[in-house]
Amino acid sequence: MNFPSELKYTKDHEWIRVEGDVAYVGITEFAQSELGDIVYVDINTVGQEVAQNEVFGTVEAVKTVSDLYIPVTGTILEVNADLNNTPELVNSDPYGKGWMVKLKLTDPSQLDGLLTAESYGALVA
Repeated sequence: MNFPSELKYTKDHEWIRVEGDVAYVGITEFAQSELGDIVYVDINTVGQEVAQNEVFGTVEAVKTVSDLYIPVTGTILEVNADLNNTPELVNSDPYGKGWMVKLKLTDPSQLDGLLTAESYGALVA
């Protein structure tokens, strides 16, 4: 499995990529493989501040619905609109075109408590 080293990870299988004071969040390759084919992504928290580890939406696969947890506190700036028509991007490109939300970081120091690619890989091994 692929766990890019430039990302940080949560024990709940979300990833975060920071670019300045904004960050992109999605689910890991491991998470999407466990869920199976993604058929719907439901996120309606745009404009809201979501606290670290709170639910910011759900992802629906053929057989299950799973909550999405925000890795760090921040305000949701944008939802990936491409997922409305092609939610399977989460399966085919979880770290690229399959990103879920963009957020403005409230407390960047929370990033220090997240997992590295190596520690996340060990968690799911």
